[in-house]
Amino acid sequence: MAGSILGNNVRRIEDPRLITGHGRYIDDLDADNVLHLRAVRSQIPHGVLNSVDTDDASQVPGVVAVLTADDFELPPNNPTRPAPRETARPLVASGRVRFVGEVVAVIVAEDPVAAADAADLVWADIDPLEASPTIERALEATELLFPEIGTNIVHEEGDEPDPEFFADADVVVEAKFYNQRLAAVPLETSNALIFPESDGSVTAWVSSQNVFGQRNAIARALGMERDEVRGRVTDMGGGFGAKFYSYPEQILAAELARRFNRPVRWSESRTENLVGMTHGRAQHQHVTIGAKSDGSITGLRVHVDQEVGAYPTFGVFIPVWTRLMTSGVYKIPKIEFYYRDVVTNTTQVHAYRGAARPEATALVERILDMLAMEMEIEPAEIRRHNFIQPEDFPYKTPVGANYDSGDYEKALDMALAMADYEALRAEQAQRRSAGDSKLLGIGLASYVEITAPEANPGEWAAAEVHDDGTITVRVGTSSHGQGHETAFAQVAAAEFKVPYTDVKVVFGDTRVIERGGGTGGSRSLQLGGSAIKVASDKVVTRAKQIAATHLEASANDIEVFDNGTVGVRGVPDTGLTWPQLVELSHDEVHMSDDDDGPGLSEEAFFEQDDATYPFGTHVSVVEVDTETGSVELLRHIAVDDAGEILNRYLLDGQVHGGIAQGAGQALLEEVKYDEWANPLTGNLVSYLIPSSVNLPAFELAHTVTPTPHNEMGVKGIGEAATIGSTPAIQNAVIDALSHLGVRHIDMPLTAAKVWEAMNGAG
Repeated sequence: MAGSILGNNVRRIEDPRLITGHGRYIDDLDADNVLHLRAVRSQIPHGVLNSVDTDDASQVPGVVAVLTADDFELPPNNPTRPAPRETARPLVASGRVRFVGEVVAVIVAEDPVAAADAADLVWADIDPLEASPTIERALEATELLFPEIGTNIVHEEGDEPDPEFFADADVVVEAKFYNQRLAAVPLETSNALIFPESDGSVTAWVSSQNVFGQRNAIARALGMERDEVRGRVTDMGGGFGAKFYSYPEQILAAELARRFNRPVRWSESRTENLVGMTHGRAQHQHVTIGAKSDGSITGLRVHVDQEVGAYPTFGVFIPVWTRLMTSGVYKIPKIEFYYRDVVTNTTQVHAYRGAARPEATALVERILDMLAMEMEIEPAEIRRHNFIQPEDFPYKTPVGANYDSGDYEKALDMALAMADYEALRAEQAQRRSAGDSKLLGIGLASYVEITAPEANPGEWAAAEVHDDGTITVRVGTSSHGQGHETAFAQVAAAEFKVPYTDVKVVFGDTRVIERGGGTGGSRSLQLGGSAIKVASDKVVTRAKQIAATHLEASANDIEVFDNGTVGVRGVPDTGLTWPQLVELSHDEVHMSDDDDGPGLSEEAFFEQDDATYPFGTHVSVVEVDTETGSVELLRHIAVDDAGEILNRYLLDGQVHGGIAQGAGQALLEEVKYDEWANPLTGNLVSYLIPSSVNLPAFELAHTVTPTPHNEMGVKGIGEAATIGSTPAIQNAVIDALSHLGVRHIDMPLTAAKVWEAMNGAG
């Protein structure tokens, strides 16, 4: 069969370009007569900004301008609702600074060296104020971040506690967890290259997961019509949710490109990235669970305090999705959930891979393990006992999630079999009885997550056949490592029955793409891919009509043959090639009032009637050295179910990356501030991320439970492994020490924290 069909494990189209150094990232793009923007950032976490002295900086050779808030009349970045409008972030600080890294001035220079030299000479006169680096301090603070709203709590919402909530429980377990603050650390930091055009418009190259959102943010700030801003994205080195945000420097670059009528380039350093790019997680959880004597869960109560950083953005919404997923994969009859969003003198909190689903899964899987310990029930069995069953789907949880499909026990059983679970438990017992200094821990996590949520429900695409028979599809999502060029080419190739290498995928250009929701929430294949499928189907339908007229047959008798020609069913010799069909489409006899004109080109907008819910079980095996507290990840088994599988290579690639990031959170990563709210993790020496040295070869498998919400039956996979792996690894470390009396350790499970927990329990 020519080309590719869904389910074939074909190689990624984009890889030869990327791995041979021929990728084109924004910093690789050429620009004549370009100016360089550099941000001058506050070194004070909280204070009154009296003035900014720019005189010395302005004298540096090559400096074109040094600008402060007084030099701009631009609206602030609005907060994510329901946070008060008073908490909007100014593009350049004015009157007050609220975190280390906030922009207080910008340098515009002929070269980056001059810009850096000038930045060192800017003096911001700031009277320090009491700073709140933590939620605890923010809730007690007398010096508020936004005095005009009278509190550091920018939003709170939830259920009133019922004093009889656990009256039917035989056992109640309560704990407090901290899902620590993380940095996204994409390979490519944030940047922009803005070109002013002769007609007054701008072309904005941005490293963004949502080019339409970037276009809209620039247009709104600059008072331009949206079609006066052309947003563009090229190859991109990761995003992980943090590049869904429009950064002040990107908007300022657009303003300055228009002001000086020259291209403006901005690219942040790694240190700037670690203090300026939005962070993730940072959620404090107070969790209580009740159960009957047989282990049946009776209820779950959760109180969340969410750090949102100095200015509320998507972080205020994270507890909403955390609440939505607090039932996990279990039949929980009732759930109480209450949350508060709290501003602190720290970097803003935004989406980070999984965004709320890792937080929800962690709290559920952690408290369930603690319940199992308390009741002396095997961790796998307490999960199995409480699973939602296949016949229960579609299933609506007490907090309103509409689960589409699932077979949670099947994934658990497969993961346990792959791990040889009983043998691991036997080895664990043997090591303990022998007094081995290196203890074995086995951790489980069964998860379900939401993908393509209703907040961003649809996607646009177009498909076109060219004179030479090649095909171009355009789509509103964009790729930053996922393999969209391959996946979307496969979707189209399956409809046209041509080699997938004959399909070109175009994304990240608001001039040639009508609209788009961007890449996030694991939405791309099920929405963007489905839109491509619908658009391709429409082209194929028109081609069949043309072939039917030309061959004097009924359109119902026309099919696309496996060799990529279109003809009468059962008579392959009648097949017309795609170039022939394009040529015929220009003949008036083949046009109808419904056609947009000659050629084979169609558009589509695809909307799902609901979100999809991937699921799975992860098993992690660790070794804990009781003499040092160090943890070694020995094995990690992942069984994930994202519905039908388009391409196993692409799916496994997403799972590999997700497990690595999950291991990073569980064992290594944490953004830290000192007691005065100064960042302590401003480089990759102090902020540790995993490498191949820290990770074993992952053992992967998949079950397939299609969703009914799209024709392909696919769900999202981009974030699933991060959601499942993190609590599995955390549970494994605590499991290794459970016989010593250790019940919980907050992440990251560093050697120092593990050693302290062991000795404290002892």
